[in-house]
Amino acid sequence: MKKLLALVLTVAMILTCTSFAATAETAAGTEPIKISLYYSDNATLPFQEDWLVVKAIEEKFNVDFTFEVIPIADYATKVSLALNTGTNTPDVILYQTTKGENGSLALNGALVPVSDYTDWTPNFNARVEEFGLTDAVNALALGDGKRYYLPSLTDIPFYDGGLILREDYLTAKGLSAPKTFDDLYAILKAYKADYPDSYPLTILAGPRVLYRMTMPSWGISLGKNGASGTNTLSWDYATQTYFPGAISDQYKAYVTFLAKLYAEGLLDPEMADPIDGDMWSQKLATGASMATYAYYDQIGGVTAASEIEGFKLNMYPALEGPAGAHHQPKSSTGSGIMFPIATANRADFEQVVRTVDAAFFSEEAAKIWCLGVEGVTYTEKDGQISYSDELVNSPDGVYKTLQVKYGCGSDVTQMVWYNAREMTKYDANYAAINAAVREMDDVIQPIPPSPKFDDLTAEDAGLLQTPLYDAWETWNDAFLTGKKSIDADWDTYVAEMKSKGIEEFCALYNDNMSK
Repeated sequence: MKKLLALVLTVAMILTCTSFAATAETAAGTEPIKISLYYSDNATLPFQEDWLVVKAIEEKFNVDFTFEVIPIADYATKVSLALNTGTNTPDVILYQTTKGENGSLALNGALVPVSDYTDWTPNFNARVEEFGLTDAVNALALGDGKRYYLPSLTDIPFYDGGLILREDYLTAKGLSAPKTFDDLYAILKAYKADYPDSYPLTILAGPRVLYRMTMPSWGISLGKNGASGTNTLSWDYATQTYFPGAISDQYKAYVTFLAKLYAEGLLDPEMADPIDGDMWSQKLATGASMATYAYYDQIGGVTAASEIEGFKLNMYPALEGPAGAHHQPKSSTGSGIMFPIATANRADFEQVVRTVDAAFFSEEAAKIWCLGVEGVTYTEKDGQISYSDELVNSPDGVYKTLQVKYGCGSDVTQMVWYNAREMTKYDANYAAINAAVREMDDVIQPIPPSPKFDDLTAEDAGLLQTPLYDAWETWNDAFLTGKKSIDADWDTYVAEMKSKGIEEFCALYNDNMSK
């Protein structure tokens, strides 16, 4: 009997191994699954379909991606149009959340409730558990208790951008590093006096970068990249409630400060229009400007382009404003991946979801999107990452070269962020800046929570949000540039925002926070 049992087990093992081998051979021989995606394109990191990381992911996970590349300034509008009409939607929408209008659209059936398919997202589930983010991810559920996107995941938020200015100028003038916005104003004034034709503070990509990095020091976060996703409301961290930030005293003080910079020729007048990366770099490299709000990885490229003797840029911790020293709020769950409802009609829908999960959230995918391909961009020995000579010697620095040339580290496609791994791309100075920020009090605040709207309430909020934002954007530009007087026209502005329902909009958010 023992011999017979052993023979049976041996035969079974042979048949099983044969079956596994056949399955593996079949999988390897199958055509790649085709998946179309919306991609939000930033002029400072222009998308390239032949990026090394894209090709490596496609090959490893047997997928054929077709990216529809959309300028970031038009991205939200394009996504909104596609989801509202339900026509010509891609299989996957990258770089989105369900804050604001997307929440309403989700509850009205425009998006797949991806939390219904957790068995198909084992890699995402594993990263959530690894980072201890179960509660944070569960909090992303909407009023029906379902979650409609796979957020990007970060183990520890880090200070990747902020005030960047000419350290060599500070040294030459005997000026201290700025700690407050009053300090910054004094530095900009000194530079303007020395270089009257300059506009000392310039803008990268558009005012949204400046706003999201500086408004929190006034206690607000508004506009296209506002932390709440509402555009005109802000979150009070002390009372844990929303308030109409767009008509608040905090906003009035903030726009008054910027208007002063603009009126005195300290702020780049071209800021209203997107300033592409080359133009922005040229302004700094030539001395036409000496300060900006941008990202640390971009310093190397500007420095390499400058012919000014001793030219040196550095990044500084968040400056203190009336509400303290704060940077753009961040969360360990960021913009991520949504599936339009039409994707669920694909016969291979399960395979689509499983492929997306593996291609963006698996350990292997996380390393590719971050570092590139081992043996090409980096090597690893005993857990230590070493970069290729090309990257180490690049005038643009490791991080930026990995981004632009190879596609690594894009917010749009990298869904898993390990702080320690990211730090290997930077120099000791960057690590020191992050250490200084960690010593400060609550510089990076969490993203505000979302209300639990039902579908009708979400729709009501969505109908209020767009006209309020349009009005705020028009008035904000007018206040900043002096076309309207902050003192004389403020009451008229507030009345208009109230007539468009900003107080009702705020009440909708607060009344649904505990549901």
